[in-house]
Amino acid sequence: MQVAAKRPDGMAAYMAVTAAYWAFMLSDGALRMLVLLHFHTLGFSPIQLAYLFLLYEFMGMVTNLSAGWIAARFGLTSTLYAGLALQIVALVALAQLDPGWAVATSVIFVMAVQGLSGVAKDLAKMSSKSAVKVLAPEGDGALFRWVAVLTGSKNAVKGLGFLLGAALLGLLGFTASVYAMAGVLAVILLAVALFMPSGLPRGKKGAKFREVFSKDPNINRLSAARMFLFGARDVWFVVGIPIYFYSVLSDGSEAGNRAAFFQIGTFMALWIIGYGAVQAWAPKLLGARGKPLGAITRLATLWVGALTLIPFALAGAALLAGGPQGWLTATLVAGLLLFGFVFAVNSSVHSYLILAFTQAERVTMDVGFYYMSNAAGRLLGTLLSGLSYQMGGLPLCLATAGVMAGLSFLIVRRLRP
Repeated sequence: MQVAAKRPDGMAAYMAVTAAYWAFMLSDGALRMLVLLHFHTLGFSPIQLAYLFLLYEFMGMVTNLSAGWIAARFGLTSTLYAGLALQIVALVALAQLDPGWAVATSVIFVMAVQGLSGVAKDLAKMSSKSAVKVLAPEGDGALFRWVAVLTGSKNAVKGLGFLLGAALLGLLGFTASVYAMAGVLAVILLAVALFMPSGLPRGKKGAKFREVFSKDPNINRLSAARMFLFGARDVWFVVGIPIYFYSVLSDGSEAGNRAAFFQIGTFMALWIIGYGAVQAWAPKLLGARGKPLGAITRLATLWVGALTLIPFALAGAALLAGGPQGWLTATLVAGLLLFGFVFAVNSSVHSYLILAFTQAERVTMDVGFYYMSNAAGRLLGTLLSGLSYQMGGLPLCLATAGVMAGLSFLIVRRLRP
């Protein structure tokens, strides 16, 4: 592959893909916060709120499994455009929700629309991450830096999306907010389609679907570790902590709800933005330039081991408090920010390792399979978030996160670069 000769086009293509991915993740973060807060105020229970996101995560699994083959067959630009277009369709569909529908009908409808959004997100995500492997310069830690910048900036933008979603809900209401996001995303899709430069692979007719499943033990182990790593995050992130904060911050009035929305949205936004910033900084923090692959793999084990301790400590504090307390809320904020820092380093190392372990000719297949496992972890974490919070409150929710981080630690230890 004559990568060096195409470097100017490659850089332009990388920037265009990154801009499209930013726009998508801004809408994705805003939509998640809109759905969570809007339906909580309508009286949905924690487990019902979790149901709203289950098909989103499940379709992410299905999409990632097939998207790698689709991209290998039809090209990365095709899957990127399809992801943006499907997100617009999902937003317009969600705006058709009728407040007069029964709870069961609303849940089924939103689950279906969220499922479509899950397909859209993982088409865009797989396209963007795979593009880095193809476009990044070789040597001197460039691959780690490029993937860290893309992933870190994406999460910072998604964090802004959480804040945007909470603000739009408070200012415009649910339906107007969803239509506004669909309109902006349509403009972005048109601009990207018109001005996308060359530099991305166009696909191969001979790509076989069975090639999606990797025979490399490192790819499979890293994918399993990724599943439990993201499950550990979403167990508390999706339902448990937002609902706990709502119970502390809102007095039940309309003004109280609006204030709680902004405060919860701000915390979630700052957490994701900080997480993204640490991801982008991770190569420098770890001194990755010049480090061999084996040394970075050992760092993955060290950092996930540290991550495991944090949710267990927070679960102990929640159990000791016995219910909402001022000191518990402050401890949770500090502890979850620390969790975000350690988790971000873990995530950045994983994102590098999957691209380092794979080969250029298999990149879309292996990245698709890897992010299928990522989606499986979010699906498991989402389900357990509502279930654990409803059964055992915040202590069980956080302890479950600790168990999942521990499982990721046990698997990462078996990586052999």
